Amino acid sequence: MRWTEDQYQEYLERQECKALAPRKRSKYNNRKTVVDGITFDSKKEADYYCALKLLKQSGEIRDFGLQPKYELQPAFEKNGKKYRPITYVADFVIVNNDGTTEVVDVKGVETQVFKLKKKMFEYHYPDLALKIVKEV
Repeated sequence: MRWTEDQYQEYLERQECKALAPRKRSKYNNRKTVVDGITFDSKKEADYYCALKLLKQSGEIRDFGLQPKYELQPAFEKNGKKYRPITYVADFVIVNNDGTTEVVDVKGVETQVFKLKKKMFEYHYPDLALKIVKEV
């Protein structure tokens, strides 16, 4: 007989065993952080969010948004096979007081996939500025 996950957890609790399997470390050593009920992928991203809130309150920026999604290549079908669209989800979008828009990605490490998506983004959205933030 195999136990379900719930049964196993109950067994461990009955045995007063507090040592569960160690948490898996993230690939880039980031830690999920919750601010205002929003879960951010890293502490840097959460810190940047707090900085944007202050900038908005002080009137230095008009507004900002979280997780804007941009289509880099639409979905298509070829030889009966369906291909999903390629999308890029940034961390923030900022609307400045002069009406310009900035797309911001908070990065510790620029991966090859990110570099490729950044290049595609720059091509498809020449009117938007993509800003990479490494330090907050």
